[in-house]
Amino acid sequence: MNEYVLSVNGGSSSLKFRLYRMPDESQLLSGQFDGMNSANPVFKAVYGECKQQENLSTEDFASAAHYLLSFMLEKQLIPNQQSLKVVGHRVAHGGEHYSGPVVIDNEVLGNIDRLSSLAPIHNPINLLCIQVFRQILPTAVHVAVFDTAFHQTIEPSRYLYPLPYEMYLNHKIRRYGFHGISHQYVSTVLSATFQEQSQKVINCHLGNGASICAMFEGRSVMTSMGFTPLSGLMMGTRCGDIDPALPIHIARITGTDMDNVDRMMNFKSGLLGVSQYSSDFRLINEAAQQGNQQAILAQEMFINRIVETVGAYAAALNGLDVLVFTGGIGENSEVVRQRVCEQLAYLGVVIETTKNRSAEQVISAQASRIIVKIIKTDEELMIARESVKLLAEPVDSGGVELNHDD
Repeated sequence: MNEYVLSVNGGSSSLKFRLYRMPDESQLLSGQFDGMNSANPVFKAVYGECKQQENLSTEDFASAAHYLLSFMLEKQLIPNQQSLKVVGHRVAHGGEHYSGPVVIDNEVLGNIDRLSSLAPIHNPINLLCIQVFRQILPTAVHVAVFDTAFHQTIEPSRYLYPLPYEMYLNHKIRRYGFHGISHQYVSTVLSATFQEQSQKVINCHLGNGASICAMFEGRSVMTSMGFTPLSGLMMGTRCGDIDPALPIHIARITGTDMDNVDRMMNFKSGLLGVSQYSSDFRLINEAAQQGNQQAILAQEMFINRIVETVGAYAAALNGLDVLVFTGGIGENSEVVRQRVCEQLAYLGVVIETTKNRSAEQVISAQASRIIVKIIKTDEELMIARESVKLLAEPVDSGGVELNHDD
């Protein structure tokens, strides 16, 4: 049985993609379009031993999708258009509607659209990508894999806000959590490698967007992002948790409206706002090493938020077995890992400097009471896995049967 599965992950200015042959999970193509809807879009692709980068004319998502399909056919990565059986789409917000992947139909499209008010930066782009790929690949089954789904196992006492209860009943205001596809991927890796020791896990997904998830027996029980991806940790351009009265106060003292305050908190805050230099942690770290005080402050604030959250989640789990670092910063910044772990020594965390510097899979020392791991996240593979898993289910349980190619 061979099935060609395409994973699609659309962002505000990028379109990431992966092509797999399932079920052996052979990666045939990976890449992305950068600078979408700009004057200088760039197409990057890796297939086999080949790498390709090309500057394109002005691209929107529709033309990018057509370009990608033509590329896959031209390079003979798929036999023909009809052989592409499944397209899995990352969707940021599924609300309470979805606790797992679903085959996309008009009802699902309507729900994604309605949920755009909860994720205005992400869901409209996700919806647009779905519509475009459904149009050019009408014979494929299209599946939505939601970033919020993994967190639907969180208990009401942890996902509700201490607001009047009718805010939840009437408006569904609650903690939803994000980065669920990444957190779920880490959970599956741990279940395969640390079955006897990974009951209590804290996963730190650290990148331009950042969140921490506490897991018990593979299920999400607490996560730092909330009603929107703005809450929780300090991030590249997002402020994370602040005094809830501040947005109103800022609007009053600056004479601006709430939309501008919202844009400030999402796009001009975090590492960028504090450092007044960059949202890229690599550049922040370089500037800090050169004595830039604003960069040093931003770095310390970022690390402090991580330490505080891990400590709170270890208390909520009543212990900790495994601490994981993933995401662009988590996987690549030895400084963040070292400084976070140093401040978690009271939990029994001890790491080996040489292992941390070389970014080995396990960086904890033998004397450490807690296993500390680096796991390279793979959201695109998780999207493909979840899509194929859904479609392998019997029809009477909500799945869809496919005609398989031998």
